[in-house]
Amino acid sequence: MVLVDDYLRSDARVIDALDRAWDRSRIGISSRIGRVRSRAFLLVQSAVAAGVAWWVASDVFAHPTPFFAPIVAVVCLGISYGQRLRRVIEVAIGVAVGVFTADLFVSVAGTGGWQITVVVIVAMSLALLVGGGPVLVMQAGVQGIVVAALAPSPGQAFTRWTDALIGGAVALVAASIVPQAPLRRPRVAASEVARKISELLRRAAASAEDGDVEAAAQVLASARETESLLRELTTAADEGLSVLHSSPFSRRQAPGVRKMADLIDPLDRAMRSTRVLVRKVAAVVGRGEKLPPGYREVIDQLAEATDVIARALAENASPDIGRKVVLEVAVATSHLPRTDNLVTETVLAQLRSVVVDLLQVTGLEVDEAIAALPRERPRD
Repeated sequence: MVLVDDYLRSDARVIDALDRAWDRSRIGISSRIGRVRSRAFLLVQSAVAAGVAWWVASDVFAHPTPFFAPIVAVVCLGISYGQRLRRVIEVAIGVAVGVFTADLFVSVAGTGGWQITVVVIVAMSLALLVGGGPVLVMQAGVQGIVVAALAPSPGQAFTRWTDALIGGAVALVAASIVPQAPLRRPRVAASEVARKISELLRRAAASAEDGDVEAAAQVLASARETESLLRELTTAADEGLSVLHSSPFSRRQAPGVRKMADLIDPLDRAMRSTRVLVRKVAAVVGRGEKLPPGYREVIDQLAEATDVIARALAENASPDIGRKVVLEVAVATSHLPRTDNLVTETVLAQLRSVVVDLLQVTGLEVDEAIAALPRERPRD
């Protein structure tokens, strides 16, 4: 009988481990799909630019095999994620310098090891002389190697340089006329931060309800890994503002981009407050204690309110749509039971802090958000 019990327990542990592995795999796949979707515009833009560059070099300039044109177009757009024109120009110049230097030298000295050495030294030196940064200098050297290693077909000397210029020009036009969704990317990043806050709230509440120490520890570990989301939001907002200054075709989106930039600080505070709340809940679970009645429901209600904000951001709507439901949570926190347990009291205080931060995400000033929070009920 003991052996049977041991076998069943071992089998249950195996099943539980498989379930956790499946969950992690599912989350990993979902995350990868999300990365592809978030960069879909860049992928399509790069592909179209490559095709246009080939067409211009082949049909307009009658180059027989202008493979350098699409390569340079993709390199320029791919490296400059976010479409900062300054970086597109820098990459285009670096490529052109490298290709021109190699074409010129190879036409005189041919190809080989020592020729590549000379080409790299000269190309990178020229890039530095024109005031290029690290990206420009690197591209000059790399493209010089490629050209020096590939001997041109008879009668095609310097066509690779003009192909590089064509590819760079197409990339510049693509980055200027069709910048990479300067408003959508910050909105997507902001929505992801809000959804992560909602997820952490739900998982923390569930671990507290179940008294599951391992689950509480996993939620806490997940909360500590949210810095990348905040960095992505900051980068997206910076890229959007940069596009506004560089592309005249995106000025009409300026108000929306600036609103997204204004959300960085309140979302950052909301995420950090949520991390502290998760840590407080983990402390309660770790002590083998339970949250008082009503806490689970209010935390779940706050997660639902955060979902409303996340959906609004993802759908290009104003996050103030979620203000009403966050205010309802604010009222609900004032009715939660008070205790003499200091750890539980800190959970309540931190929960109300998250509410204040989310009210600021919906557009309230800090003083207005604090004033909208009713006083807690007195201790029994």
